[in-house]
Amino acid sequence: MTSPPRSDNSTSLRRLALAVASIAGVALCTLVAWPFLGAITWAVTLAILFSPLQKRLEKVIRHPNIAAAVSTLIVGVVVVVPAVFVVERLISEATSGILSLQARVEGGELQALLDDHPALAPFGVWIDQQFDLPSVMSTIATWLSNIGAIFVRGSMLQVVEVLITFYLLFYFLRDATAAKGAIVAWLPLSKPEAAQLLRRVSETVQATVYGTLAVAAVQGTLGGLMFWVLGLHTPLLWGLVMGLLSIVPVLGAFVVWLPAAALLMLDGSWVRAVILAVWGGIVVGGIDNVLRPMFIGNRLRLHTVPAFISVIGGLLLFGAPGFILGPLAATTTLLVAKFWMTYEAAEDRPDR
Repeated sequence: MTSPPRSDNSTSLRRLALAVASIAGVALCTLVAWPFLGAITWAVTLAILFSPLQKRLEKVIRHPNIAAAVSTLIVGVVVVVPAVFVVERLISEATSGILSLQARVEGGELQALLDDHPALAPFGVWIDQQFDLPSVMSTIATWLSNIGAIFVRGSMLQVVEVLITFYLLFYFLRDATAAKGAIVAWLPLSKPEAAQLLRRVSETVQATVYGTLAVAAVQGTLGGLMFWVLGLHTPLLWGLVMGLLSIVPVLGAFVVWLPAAALLMLDGSWVRAVILAVWGGIVVGGIDNVLRPMFIGNRLRLHTVPAFISVIGGLLLFGAPGFILGPLAATTTLLVAKFWMTYEAAEDRPDR
């Protein structure tokens, strides 16, 4: 005997139960993966950026595991080694500069400058009332030294996150084609729409990373060039540092050129101090407003304001991964909303 057909109510309840179970499962999986958000984000970002390298290697090395392992090793050498070296040098130079400035202030150079220029006396009095400069500089120097020691040693959590990032990167590179196929199958979109969404994700990551690096390179070059013209110490290093600081929202190249201008002022080099301050404030700082919309905002297809908010808001919400996740959330949401509006317009269109 054949079993009687299920009622519509039974089928609806079954679908509802499956939908609730699926949503609960997704939420649970999200909670499980949340501690690895940073590693997952950076692994996906690196996989997108270095996917052309992986494709070239796969043409030469027929074994997918070996090709992915070679790509991962190259990424580690290209990204991690220079980052460790530059950050260590930055902390060392910053600590040395703060200690030097502290010694000069304690030696009375600031007071001598104020005595030679009475017009600056009110400014000096205000600084003396608001801050204990030697104590503040000593605190900053101690903090930088501690940060440097922590960075050189590396905390276990940071080491584990880096290892997880490259562990995931290996599989993201090796299984990129299969992963794209699975995403297309799971998304509630047509294949052309899913392909467009994945393409937008890739474009957003590339625009955010390459655009930010391009702006930072220009700012660092301009800052280092002025250091060289003015005869300041190690212009190449400080140009590199200014470029790196330009990557970080809220911070920027002014963290380097502003103290340098202050040191020139303490030396009595007023002309060089003014030149450096004007160049840093107008040229180095202003170029960001010109190039960032060109390199990032236009490629993201976002106005400068939402592009800026997406980066800052992403950083505040997710931490460092928000640098990528913020713009991704903005661009993909706009694209999905566009799909939805297209569906609505098609349903509202009268039959012909």
